[in-house]
Amino acid sequence: MDKLIGREKEIAELKRCVDSSRSEFIVVYGRRRVGKTFLVRKFFDDSYSFHYVGAHQASTRIQLDNFAKALERYGGKKVPRLNDWSDAFAHLQTHLESLDNTKRKVVFIDEMPWIDNKQSRFVEAFEYFWNSWAMGRDDIVLVVCGSATSWMVDNLEENQGGLHGRITSRIYLRPFTLHECQLYLKSRRFDWDEYQIMQNYMVMGGVPHYMSLLTPELSLQQNIDKLYFERGGMLRTEFDELYNALFTQADKYIVVVRLLAQHREGMLRSEIERHTGLSGGTLTRILRNLERCDFVYGYTQLGKKVKGVIYKLVDFYTLFYCKFIDGNRSGDEQYWMHNFQSRSVSVWEGLSFELVCLMHIWQIKHALGISGIATEVAAWRSAPANGQRGTQIDLVIKRVDKIVHLCEMKFSETPYVIKSDYVEKLSQRKQLFCDQTGIKRGVVHTFVTPCGLNRSKHNSIVHSEVTANELFTM
Repeated sequence: MDKLIGREKEIAELKRCVDSSRSEFIVVYGRRRVGKTFLVRKFFDDSYSFHYVGAHQASTRIQLDNFAKALERYGGKKVPRLNDWSDAFAHLQTHLESLDNTKRKVVFIDEMPWIDNKQSRFVEAFEYFWNSWAMGRDDIVLVVCGSATSWMVDNLEENQGGLHGRITSRIYLRPFTLHECQLYLKSRRFDWDEYQIMQNYMVMGGVPHYMSLLTPELSLQQNIDKLYFERGGMLRTEFDELYNALFTQADKYIVVVRLLAQHREGMLRSEIERHTGLSGGTLTRILRNLERCDFVYGYTQLGKKVKGVIYKLVDFYTLFYCKFIDGNRSGDEQYWMHNFQSRSVSVWEGLSFELVCLMHIWQIKHALGISGIATEVAAWRSAPANGQRGTQIDLVIKRVDKIVHLCEMKFSETPYVIKSDYVEKLSQRKQLFCDQTGIKRGVVHTFVTPCGLNRSKHNSIVHSEVTANELFTM
């Protein structure tokens, strides 16, 4: 099994809970395949007082039978047929009471959302178990996990019933940063430079499970062909499994993400409504749940509030799948090797690099020396007017000290060259930004490029720059 990379804050929080003098109710959630179970298993070294995993799309009867088998495994004695979840938790209580009172008792329930079938009354029984017995003790460490983040939030974190205010620790696990990807790949003896790691990030998004499928002996292009384009590739069929495992009525979610994949610049809610026919509470729930699972990022336009929110698809796997795999009937099992230098891939990389930057705002602020300054991070969009095309700036950093960074993100394997026509474009866009926002001073251009800027007479238009080196900081 791979060793645990990064996750320092999460490990420190788990240690705090284990060392505390009260019972702890820990919720670990995050995107599917992000490493929630792996984190818990590695931290506790698979040493539990009780461990149970919910089964996907299994009936309540099967879930209860599996629970009984887990009780038998940890208790070492026969467990009668469980009638319901109240009965199941009563047996769990009996089992835990039989253990050494001087030691902390770790209970790990994984994939909890899969347990809660309609009319199973699982949540009510779980509430009673915690409130009537476990919470009153000082030796229980209860860890629950689930990939269906929306269920975890609705039923645990924002529970308005018996579990309201009962959670003692929340651990939200996100995909790896570029720095963590670098550490992980190095631990597995990959000899990839920062540029290749960023290219891999554009395909896998720092999702640990996906990265665990990579083979060190193969090039990046060969790995992508093996996992995505070869018949039977491990990630070729991940798309449907991913959404159907997370959401009921997954087809509606897929309609939204496919639409957003076609509009990389992001879309307003009204635009999503117009294209999908989804509206009202249904669309609100879909967008909220996609945000909760880190598939969609909703960010405000500078100077606007809720109505100006731009919804952008930020799941790299989904974007790659929709662009290059979905509908690809070429049958070419070496598709990426044959096309990775094409114009189409180059354009896709440019857009994906912008997203990489949006996922590393902290690193950009740190590189600019403003990590300790209060900022507003937003986008800005100008609608077409007077025969002119509209324009959009995907990353604007507005500082409390009256400096506004208009960020230009350019993906290039060599130092980026600013040409005269681009200078004119930047100047016009800056003027339009100032006119429409009313911000007249302190507006500067910041470039984020892997290899920095090439020396040029036009570089004077640039106030500051960030390179790949700085995106890879912790």
